[in-house]
Amino acid sequence: MKQRIVTGVIAGLVFITLLVLGGYWYAGLIVLLSIIGYREYIQMNGFTTHKLSSFTGLVTLLLLTIPWEMLGVTLPVNPITIIWLAMFVLLFITVASKNSITIDQVSIILLGAIYIGMGFHYMISTRMPEHGLFWTVLVFVCIWATDSGAYFIGSKIGKRPLWPQISPKKSIEGAIGGIVISMLVALGFAWYAPELISYGTAIVLGFVIAIVGQIGDLIQSAYKRVKGIKDTGTLLPGHGGVLDRVDSWLIVFPFIHWLGILPH
Repeated sequence: MKQRIVTGVIAGLVFITLLVLGGYWYAGLIVLLSIIGYREYIQMNGFTTHKLSSFTGLVTLLLLTIPWEMLGVTLPVNPITIIWLAMFVLLFITVASKNSITIDQVSIILLGAIYIGMGFHYMISTRMPEHGLFWTVLVFVCIWATDSGAYFIGSKIGKRPLWPQISPKKSIEGAIGGIVISMLVALGFAWYAPELISYGTAIVLGFVIAIVGQIGDLIQSAYKRVKGIKDTGTLLPGHGGVLDRVDSWLIVFPFIHWLGILPH
């Protein structure tokens, strides 16, 4: 427990410091986390990182994640084209390898590159606008409030399992508690900066973050259960790997951007 607390405090301080600094500091951290997360994903699927198929996935991940506009670079292709080209290369690898690398394997690699790459991409793009720090902190705090609320309320009054086949410790009462607390936190941000977000938008945002965040958590739990593992990695002693910590983030940030709730 002591190791878990120390690791959590140190990692949290580093993350918050770089988030506040923004710019290359925060973007660099997020890109690094995406690479580590992709490596965890590749390894827990039984692939090796030096294979051409895994390397193709890594290149795809970086093309999707890196904020090229921050570097003054304009890519000649958009994300849809990047994903299609990656699919083409990976499918060609199955042919060139005479099916020693199968279509099932490259499908998993492509899915991971998109899932991780797009998730981290939107974490960076949320931070980049003028009030990016406000919006990024709002989203993160709502995610953390959902997790904390679901845990504490579920442990106190949780009776009915939410999804026992996937995550037996989660309860319906805890999930509802997490949603309510997330909306209250979002309302607090609206009270603090009414010129940036209305109370109505805050309620919607808090609700969506809580729902989608818990789905993201269940997605990772389902995947780990299929693979028969407890953690995706060992980077953070007592906390597991990167993907264990960012399961909700990877789903929430793209989702709320695509709904048009956050400014671009």
